[in-house]
Amino acid sequence: MVTGHSRVVVAKEQISSDLAGEAVILNLKSGTYYGLNAVGASIWNLIQQSRTISEIQDALLAEYEVEPEQCDRELLVILQQLEEQGLIEVNHEAVG
Repeated sequence: MVTGHSRVVVAKEQISSDLAGEAVILNLKSGTYYGLNAVGASIWNLIQQSRTISEIQDALLAEYEVEPEQCDRELLVILQQLEEQGLIEVNHEAVG
């Protein structure tokens, strides 16, 4: 399960492209395409380098007008979905 201390990075077996501010991702293992809206694309861009959930949330709060609780909830949902589809790698160990 993804938590605030989890470290996230995009999976190696995918390719992605920016499409007018949104992101299109191809899972190379399954051959399935995925699309992300502008907020999802912002998250995708942030996790091109390994980051903790807390670092991602801080960046989103600085960029968008959203309550921290709502940001946290929705961020965890999208990261869970990306993980289930094999598009990201999550290290669940506590970051020290």
